[in-house]
Amino acid sequence: MAERDREEQEQEQGLEARLAKLESIVDRLERDDLELQEALDLFDEGVGHVREAYAVLERTRLRVERLVVEMDGAVSVAPGPAAE
Repeated sequence: MAERDREEQEQEQGLEARLAKLESIVDRLERDDLELQEALDLFDEGVGHVREAYAVLERTRLRVERLVVEMDGAVSVAPGPAAE
């Protein structure tokens, strides 16, 4: 369970870092003095961050969907594909 908590924390930090980086990229792309090649490189980098952020969110969504409410009302986490 501690390993899962560590993974969640790393994903959250990774997601937050990616969102901050995306914000920085957008700020730079909005400047008027940006050369075309630099803008394309930044755009490409931004797309990569968006894809990775989406993957983190998708893994989180799948984990939430694996929550199982047992007969007595207790909530547990069913093992997912990564834990098998």
